Amino acid sequence: MELLLDPNVWIAFAMLAALEIVLGIDNIIFISILVGRLPPHMRDKARRLGIGFAMISRLLLLFTLTWVMGLTADLFNALGQGISGRDLVLLFGGVFLLYKASHEIFVEVEAREQHAPPETDAVLLKATGQKLFWSIIGQIAIIDIVFSLDSVITAVGMVDEISIMVAAVVASVAVMLVAAKPIGDFVDSHPSVKVLALAFLIMVGMALTAEAFEQHVPKGYIYAAMAFSLAVEALNIRARSKRLKTTNKTSAKP
Repeated sequence: MELLLDPNVWIAFAMLAALEIVLGIDNIIFISILVGRLPPHMRDKARRLGIGFAMISRLLLLFTLTWVMGLTADLFNALGQGISGRDLVLLFGGVFLLYKASHEIFVEVEAREQHAPPETDAVLLKATGQKLFWSIIGQIAIIDIVFSLDSVITAVGMVDEISIMVAAVVASVAVMLVAAKPIGDFVDSHPSVKVLALAFLIMVGMALTAEAFEQHVPKGYIYAAMAFSLAVEALNIRARSKRLKTTNKTSAKP
């Protein structure tokens, strides 16, 4: 009870929850893009499962703080540099993101029809959808661990009380649940925004890979670049919408 009456606790909770939400942006984008590959009736379920895995992985890592912090100890040296368990996780996650985002850009730009499921065979379409569903859930679970590790290590550096960390994680996941669907629908309905989001994931993958080799890239730079690109794309979307309205009005005149 005393903990709840301490204003410092609420300040720490608010700061950590805000940070967790910001760190979860790339996770939401990754989930939204992968879920967009599924048939519409499967997307909500996949989205909820993906975000549920994100919360579970964060909480499990929080409750194994000793093991998590032990990941920062060097396991071996390579090219004169110490490599820790955390470095290996970040390297694997960064390479996976680079591959996955690059592949998704190829599918979006060059091979959409080639990767589309067959529409004529309902049984085959259902089987393909189920296989794709679990494949996507597996990919989300893998990248959730990578994002969760970085998030938890950041949380440990900010707050000492584990109950505050747990509350902040739950609050950030609740925000992710609310925001994921509108973000996913928006990204899915605007192909150019989807490509921008995938480019953002490539930048995050590069940052994770660099972090594995002790080359820190502030995420603020990445978010600022992405925000600028999205602002430019928002202007393009607005301009296209105005041109379409003008064209429709012109064609409607006798």
